[in-house]
Amino acid sequence: MTTAVSSPYPLGATLATQGCNFSIYAPDCDDIRLALFDNQGQRQTYPLKHEYAGIKHTFVPDIQAGQRYGYITIIKGQEHYLADPYAKAVDQPLHYTPPFNARKSFQLAKCVVTSDQFDWQGVCSPKRPKQEMVIYETHVKGVTKLNPEVPIEQQGTYLGLVSEAMLNFYQQQNINTLQLLPIAVCMHEPHLLDMGKVNYWGYNPYLFMAPDPRYAAKDAVQELKTAVRELHRQGIEVILDVVYNHTAEGGQDGPTFNLRGLDKHYYLTHGQHLANYTGCGNTVDLTYQPALNLVMDTLRYWVNEFHIDGFRFDLAATLGREGDQFNPNSAFFKAVAQDPILKQIKLIAEPWDIGPNGYQVGNFPFGWSECNDRLRDISRSFWRGDQGFLTELATRMMGSRDFYSAANWPYRLTVNYITYHDGFCLQDLVSYKSKHNESNGEQNRDGHGDNRSANYGKEGETDDPLIIELREKQKRNFMATLLFSFGIPHILFADVLSHTQKGNNNAYCQDNPTSWLDWQLDDRKQSFRDWLAKMAAAREQYMLPFIDAFSGETRNDNRVYWRQLDGNALSHEDWNKVTAVGLHMGIDDDGDELFYAINQTDAPARFSLPNKTGQKWTMICNTSNTNMHKAVDKKSIVLEPVSIAIFFSSATAAKL
Repeated sequence: MTTAVSSPYPLGATLATQGCNFSIYAPDCDDIRLALFDNQGQRQTYPLKHEYAGIKHTFVPDIQAGQRYGYITIIKGQEHYLADPYAKAVDQPLHYTPPFNARKSFQLAKCVVTSDQFDWQGVCSPKRPKQEMVIYETHVKGVTKLNPEVPIEQQGTYLGLVSEAMLNFYQQQNINTLQLLPIAVCMHEPHLLDMGKVNYWGYNPYLFMAPDPRYAAKDAVQELKTAVRELHRQGIEVILDVVYNHTAEGGQDGPTFNLRGLDKHYYLTHGQHLANYTGCGNTVDLTYQPALNLVMDTLRYWVNEFHIDGFRFDLAATLGREGDQFNPNSAFFKAVAQDPILKQIKLIAEPWDIGPNGYQVGNFPFGWSECNDRLRDISRSFWRGDQGFLTELATRMMGSRDFYSAANWPYRLTVNYITYHDGFCLQDLVSYKSKHNESNGEQNRDGHGDNRSANYGKEGETDDPLIIELREKQKRNFMATLLFSFGIPHILFADVLSHTQKGNNNAYCQDNPTSWLDWQLDDRKQSFRDWLAKMAAAREQYMLPFIDAFSGETRNDNRVYWRQLDGNALSHEDWNKVTAVGLHMGIDDDGDELFYAINQTDAPARFSLPNKTGQKWTMICNTSNTNMHKAVDKKSIVLEPVSIAIFFSSATAAKL
């Protein structure tokens, strides 16, 4: 009979035939012990007899999947429970009653030994090219919690994402990529617990690789894998929003959950104080090898074991920090670039943090895509009627090539968006002039102040048909601009349903109908939903060939003209005068063509359609209404105030 021997690697709890290997990096803990818990919460402890380079480990025979465990050390003379940073599951949602202390640490969720066995049924990732992606961002709970067509036991869960009703909805809306708000197990900040609230969004990680049991009926690991498998079966990719810039242990006086008690070097410091480049009290130091290892190991785990297709990195400038400076050649970026698993997936950066030199739009390495707040801000200002934004809107619609050279497309395509989970949703963007965050309990001081929004005559909901009509047109203006700009569109799932948060632009703690999507659609909301589904399909049909043609080596083989209303070319001086312009593009010398008629003015504008080669134009959309795909047999078109119309001409049809 062979006797099992413990090993320092892999870190965490690893099942074997004869039992389980437990390994934890704990250089600051001389007295750390493994604790195994039974169903009554009684514990049995084991010494970690073996050590290698700060890693302490032991092998315990006869352990099976489902065993609850954790670690115990002495902090300030008291026994204190610590979670395993490499834990793959926890047995219950996280919660405690402030203030936190050593005694309460034992009331926290326990880590769970898991098995990696899962039947993927031969389903593989769609491996969708970047340029094909249209990202729909949503929250696991909020997207199905109020959907009456989802079975009640699945509402608000991982399995709810792949209920029959939701799969049908994705197909109807032409959805090909879901981006999920953080699902790694999250602890709520003390001030939220004091108010009886929770961190609904999940941006306060307790562990990096354990799915949050808040969204599971029984087994978060198995249910999340099932959800990913069934989404892949439908051709839908899954992007995870991940938080590696800070942890739930917070600032100098924050609680000790794991990393703080194991090794004091995990966090960046300024002298004796924790650096706070995140606004959350601490900053993970990825120049420190154990911290880098933890992040890399957990990223690979999500890809290998959950078949995740990519990641959106929260406050990603922090990941490249070397003190007060950002380095695009930092250890983290180099590690990802050489990793045979991670370099194949989608990598999306939120390219800033709140520290010095924190705004790093355009500075991430080759292969990364970045969220583009420039298109968001300029589009909002332009369609609101602000003057002086036409030139930059043109730059943003053409792919922000001042930041992202088309020579590097599609690998460096920008992620364009109008709305994100933080900030106004689309319905509120056109319904509220000011934020209304009073229910967050911070006297409306939280949330972004520069929303560039408008209410068009009344703050909030209204029965005025003229205001409603204008708001709906503005929603279409925003989406048409987004879907027919060069880049990867990012759409807030809530906007598909015209959901309102009643003016709350920072609903991070609203685990209630403020954030749960309202699936009761009136005619107005249904009309917008149907129109948006057709626009997503139209992007794939008409815009994708242009993105391909304008990318890489063929980027300079195409035609781009900016035109006056009469069809003549815009002069340099015109850019500062006009607010109604035409964008005319063609593939190669004689290929397919697109024409955008953009009217920011408060008066109708007559646009001459390009007719040099006898083009036959089809109107893809005209945001003054919801009609689509209409043949145009005129040489000009009158466009209503504050509207955009997009036309397509087939080179093949023109030659017939």
